[in-house]
Amino acid sequence: MMLQSLKFLLPAAGLALAFALPWNEEKTVEPPELTTTETYSGNPDNPVELGAIHWSRDLDSALALSKTIQKPVLILFQEVPGCSNCTRFGASVLSHPLIAEAVESMFVPVCIYNNKKGKDAAALDRFDEPAWNNPVVRIVDASGNDLTARMPDFRSQSEMVAGMQQALEKSGVEVPAYLKLLVDELTARDNGLDTATFSMYCFWSGEGTFGAIDGVIETEPGYQDGKEVVKVVYDPRKTSKTALDALTQPKGITACHKNAGFRVDKEPKYYLSGTSWKSVPMTTLQACRANSLVGQGKSPEPVLSPRQIILSKKNSISGKPSAIGQKDLVKAWAIATGN
Repeated sequence: MMLQSLKFLLPAAGLALAFALPWNEEKTVEPPELTTTETYSGNPDNPVELGAIHWSRDLDSALALSKTIQKPVLILFQEVPGCSNCTRFGASVLSHPLIAEAVESMFVPVCIYNNKKGKDAAALDRFDEPAWNNPVVRIVDASGNDLTARMPDFRSQSEMVAGMQQALEKSGVEVPAYLKLLVDELTARDNGLDTATFSMYCFWSGEGTFGAIDGVIETEPGYQDGKEVVKVVYDPRKTSKTALDALTQPKGITACHKNAGFRVDKEPKYYLSGTSWKSVPMTTLQACRANSLVGQGKSPEPVLSPRQIILSKKNSISGKPSAIGQKDLVKAWAIATGN
């Protein structure tokens, strides 16, 4: 089957990298051959501190593999079992489906336990990392040199994905559109968003119009003061209510003076909802862009990840429910994949 031939994790055929199971440092296995969403559950039976990513447990092997397949090494220094900061990092940052996909497909992921002796302790010494610490992520080249600044903020998804983007760019690797959008959205949410409401003759076409504009993070069609409107959530560092109004006035769209009284319509992302792509979990920014592309008669594939594209093809056959409006991506992904 075509789906079974696609590989996302460590695609260099024939390379044997020893992986140690997180709960038993003595036992090693071959790297898992995860190929599609049919075998990728997003839950590789990890302890919660490690999230949904399949990790190597041997730094030297990871660095050797990095040299062979020309991918940076993403190192997680983590306490396992760990404190609440460690478990939250695993359950949030490391369990985000798009973060997990990017880590597994574009890096060599290796986890160093900061509360173990032996090779783990030696790795801590090599990078001058403290023992029994909160989670820290570093991205290095095959020689162990940092490609981006050390990432110690265990509360932030945006720090990690921005660091991933920077490391890929420094390595001369093209950053996929889905990862760039993820960086934009998470950074904007951390910095704070603004909201504006616009009236128009048709909120479905209006949602398609706003969804394509740089800086727009979310759109919702609905009603306000008896009019069809679109509520737009945007990054004020990239655009403004005045700028959005100026861009859309030629289309008969006008800014409302207030946002109060908004009632959401029952058919958000109207264009997207009429396709098989509706069952694919997306971030709100991805959904904006995908809906706009479909409204223009184009495929949304350019803004989606490889696993999202495969999931669409699988779910169009199995008839999975719509994921539109599901903002908890971890939960939506579990429903869409049946895990």
